[in-house]
Amino acid sequence: MKWYSGRYDRAFKEVMLKESNQDILKSLLEKILNLQISSMRILNNERLRDNVHIKGQRLDLILDTNIGKINVEVNSSYKDYVRYRNTAYLCDIYAHDILVGHNYDGNMKYIQINLSYDLGYNSGSINIYKIKNEEDKTYIDNFIIYDVNMDYYMNLWYTKSEEIKDNVMLVMIGLEKEELTKLSKKDRMVSRYMSELNKVNEEPEFREYMSYEEDQRKIRNSLIAESRAEGLEEGHEKGLEEGKNERNKEIAKKLLEKGMAIDFIMDTTNMTEEEILKLKEEN
Repeated sequence: MKWYSGRYDRAFKEVMLKESNQDILKSLLEKILNLQISSMRILNNERLRDNVHIKGQRLDLILDTNIGKINVEVNSSYKDYVRYRNTAYLCDIYAHDILVGHNYDGNMKYIQINLSYDLGYNSGSINIYKIKNEEDKTYIDNFIIYDVNMDYYMNLWYTKSEEIKDNVMLVMIGLEKEELTKLSKKDRMVSRYMSELNKVNEEPEFREYMSYEEDQRKIRNSLIAESRAEGLEEGHEKGLEEGKNERNKEIAKKLLEKGMAIDFIMDTTNMTEEEILKLKEEN
């Protein structure tokens, strides 16, 4: 039976969104941000509890802390559109507070932490992004994105680096069951994390959701294979890039007809949300 590691966004958030596991999440965030968090509250927790197992329902991890609001995303693959999509999530949180808050606090930080795979272990550990101009002058200083290169931390494990002990909270997330078991014997927090992850993997509702996701991937792969020959043929006639775009549009149309979620179609075709919504209107 397949076991889902924390590399899967759903598995990671099912563990971290439990009130009883806030100390695990707090330790992880403090490691990434390199500071202490004295207070932390999960936002929209009631809504999430009701919807956590609904197929296609987005599961958000948004926190209200003493240093500001923190949004955490897990990116199991790193396609170009991921940066735009994740930034849109943080912008939505930022804009919502400004629009509804009469006493907007400019000192409140809005932080997104992206746990990203497929960046390559030579791309550094954590890249921090802020809004600045060409002269490195900050436009606003409370909008910050931490892009955590999970390949870097996985490489620590595979190379048996001495740095593992200082980065155990990040190393544990991407490990498979056998590897995580080994690490859990050396660290109490990892042991607790693994225990909670095992519980999630045993939940029928969670497995039903993940099976649904796997089915969608099979449908996607089937549609890609079905459209590939047509796309390549069109590519020779119209130019490779145009042909590729036409193929993606055809795949998107078929996925829309099957009622697939917009995020899923974006992941499949590399099209933007705007392009897909326009295609939906046209059809």
